[in-house]
Amino acid sequence: MNAAGRWRRALSLVCALGCLSLGAASGADPEAYPQPPSKKGLQVQMVDDAIALGIRHAALNFNLAQLIDPRSDPGNPTTTLGGSTYHFQRGYLEALDGQIKALSDRGIVVSLILLNYESGDPELRRILLHPDYSTNCPNHLSAFNTVTPEGRAWYEASIGFMAERWSRPDGRHGRVWNWIVGNEVNSHWFWSNLGPSTSEAFAIDYERTVRLTHQAVRRHSQNGRVFLSLEHHWNIAYPGGKEGQVFPGRPFLEHFARRARSGGDYDWHLAFHPYPEDLFNPRSWRDKSATPDWKTTPRITFRNLRALGEFLDQPALQHQGRTRRVILSEQGFHTPDGADGEAVQAAAYCYAWHQVAAEPGIDAFILHRHVDHAHEGGLRLGLWTHTPGSVATPDRRKPIYGVFRKADTPERDAAFAFALPLLGIRSWDDRANAR
Repeated sequence: MNAAGRWRRALSLVCALGCLSLGAASGADPEAYPQPPSKKGLQVQMVDDAIALGIRHAALNFNLAQLIDPRSDPGNPTTTLGGSTYHFQRGYLEALDGQIKALSDRGIVVSLILLNYESGDPELRRILLHPDYSTNCPNHLSAFNTVTPEGRAWYEASIGFMAERWSRPDGRHGRVWNWIVGNEVNSHWFWSNLGPSTSEAFAIDYERTVRLTHQAVRRHSQNGRVFLSLEHHWNIAYPGGKEGQVFPGRPFLEHFARRARSGGDYDWHLAFHPYPEDLFNPRSWRDKSATPDWKTTPRITFRNLRALGEFLDQPALQHQGRTRRVILSEQGFHTPDGADGEAVQAAAYCYAWHQVAAEPGIDAFILHRHVDHAHEGGLRLGLWTHTPGSVATPDRRKPIYGVFRKADTPERDAAFAFALPLLGIRSWDDRANAR
């Protein structure tokens, strides 16, 4: 078959898939979405340590470029879709199986963060990179290529294959419940690049990919959830980006919601990152740009989380009369310099814990990160320090480690008591007056 014939065949597959219902397929696993006993979560680096910490939610990064095998190695697993066979890298899958199963077997809700890193392989770049991707973007993360028929077919086959694998009733490979599409897309130049774009244009492209993800997941799980990813800039854009590279989160969500409704609405949800306004200052209770009104606040951080729920409660944002669910899938607290830096980091977690606990629309508070990372712009966000000279080899537990471990236990109040004088308050009920 020549190139034109291959593209026509891929296009026919895409059209057929696009006609599928937005509801769950009749053969999809009917298991109900889990209801863990707490919101405590972690972006996991060390599975055994995460389990020992008593987490209830886990987030894992996933890179599509490490999954697909366009050269069709006969030793790799496959799926067939629309008459075409797609191969996937066995080693990468089995490594993920090991993490996912170890976590989900213990009742931990696993979220997979779907990413699309630029590969050094020209064949992978041709298939996976968005046609408008800018090779000079800083983090080499592309928006998903659901534009070309070949890229769209590979994406659909990949998500369907993974959803089938990690939604099996027997739990053979572990269970994934949450599928987060991309990362912080309102700062897309840095984290989900498709070249310069307006908010409206990006919403159109992103909604197509989110819809395809939802369709693929629901063919295998009646209650699996698909999430959008936004960072904390709400009515302003990230000041470090230029026009066409970044945009505010609120109008983008409104564009997305209108686009989704125009094509037949479905139950997408929101993975939000309410970092402090200054990533190097963990004292989010002092955030001046986090004000109560969602219509005007520049940012949504832990200080004004309620604004996010009030925004999503609007009928125009709901799905079938129900407010969309929120997980806080990535946020952390820097360890400032100084003798009290580690205590302040731990106190910031205590404050955030109580802020999240007060919001019934938030299902998970997933901390970033497990271990300090040498390549994170000087941020020290971990529960652990890293070994000097290493990238992220754990060295020593910081005070936040013990606070985190006890956050959802009867020992919480005693473990959190040290933080009250650091916030200048006498009880957590008075945290609105923290200073």
